[in-house]
Amino acid sequence: MGTEQVRRWESGALAHAVSDPFGQGPLPWLRGGEYYFDGTGQIIPWYVDPVVAPAGARVPPPRRPGPRTADDVHCQIKGFATDSAVAPGEAVDFRITVDPPQQFSVDIYRIGHYGGVGAAKITTSPRLSGIVQPPPLTADRTVSCHHWWLSWRLQIPSFWSTGAYVAVLTTADGYRSHIPFTVRDSTPADLLLVLPDITWQAYNLYPEDGRTGASLYHAWGEDGRLLGEEGAATTVSFDRPYAGAGLPLHVGHAYDFIRWAERYGYGLAYAETRDLHAGRIDPARYRGLVFPGHDEYWSPAMRHAVENARDCGTSLVFLSSNTMYWQVELAPSPAGTDHLLTCRKRRGPGRSALWREMSPPEQQLLGIQYAGRVPEPAPLVVRNADHWLWEATGAGEGDELSGLVAGEADRYFPRTALPEHTRRILLAHSPYEDGEGTRRHQETSLYRAPSGALVFASGTFAWSPALDRPGHVDPRIQRATANLLDRICKRA
Repeated sequence: MGTEQVRRWESGALAHAVSDPFGQGPLPWLRGGEYYFDGTGQIIPWYVDPVVAPAGARVPPPRRPGPRTADDVHCQIKGFATDSAVAPGEAVDFRITVDPPQQFSVDIYRIGHYGGVGAAKITTSPRLSGIVQPPPLTADRTVSCHHWWLSWRLQIPSFWSTGAYVAVLTTADGYRSHIPFTVRDSTPADLLLVLPDITWQAYNLYPEDGRTGASLYHAWGEDGRLLGEEGAATTVSFDRPYAGAGLPLHVGHAYDFIRWAERYGYGLAYAETRDLHAGRIDPARYRGLVFPGHDEYWSPAMRHAVENARDCGTSLVFLSSNTMYWQVELAPSPAGTDHLLTCRKRRGPGRSALWREMSPPEQQLLGIQYAGRVPEPAPLVVRNADHWLWEATGAGEGDELSGLVAGEADRYFPRTALPEHTRRILLAHSPYEDGEGTRRHQETSLYRAPSGALVFASGTFAWSPALDRPGHVDPRIQRATANLLDRICKRA
């Protein structure tokens, strides 16, 4: 594969160990007149690369002037934040490469409901002078850009709201990329939203250039072919951009929850999983911790902090599946603490890094655990419809919620120990076929810990998108989630 042929779909979601059937979700800067028509008259957004057509077929016409997505081959503009989570009063340092060198600007957006728009522009940088940064450093498949020069420092005012932010980078000639970051705060709130930055980095294949990039799933071979886990990295660095357009795989799941929760007035504080790992936040200060998206990679310190919070009465809400599957280690890099992520999986000496093959398995926290991939979306089948979670949803016993089992699924494993509980219930039992045609099932779990904390696990990728993703919204899931959070926040 030549580097000119590299496309996001070849080395992104469809090449990873799991797929995201929902994409990244609607973002306001992708709206408006930023479209062109292909040769069939179909309207195509600017961020979709045109596919090279077979001989004799019609091909898309040249793009109209306007923003175009930067790529990892030419690196028209790419960047990362040295520390992706900061508090008001602190600064975010952006390290950005621009090729060819030219001026660029940075627009800062905060993700939220904002009247249905999905985000609001908070500020814009001055015009900045871009340079071509040095090539990434590589060692044993680990790729790092910690040696890049500082491009812009954003001081976070004390009055900024905590939340999920995106820096949108745009060159003078119209190329665009993104850098996500989080503004956290220690102020108590009803709910703490924990963004899965460790899992985001595990899937990051930057640079997707056919030569250099590596994730915990893939790396490039000498002939430019994409290798599987046997050739992948065992350590990846946070000191590099995200591949493709600069947004992590699965990031839309978190944004879906944020838009919905802010629309209905839930009080949210924000943090990232590395904050949880490092003890920068006290999870016991909140009524509930919400894990809104794919959150597969956990360190022992993360698990210990979450279990302690549960045992102190803080409820836990897991709105995805395949949670806490791999155990990881975090280590310092030249750029800072916890900037290197290591997961040896089944490679090399020592025992497996699977939580379930160590002690204790993930079911002893979640109530269920990972069962497998779901190649085609299947209905979520309601169980125990008289439970308060399904109250006023209109869902009856055995009702099928179309497409709500997707991506990956969890279930209860009878031979695996359950967590201590005073009451436990399964709220969905949904059959589906795996990639080999074998009939399997998904389950949704809720239990009450002896401390009084509720622990909910949706057991499917599709729960967060059903809250606020156009084309995937399900009012029954919206109401069920509200029923859960209202209990946790003492509204009901």
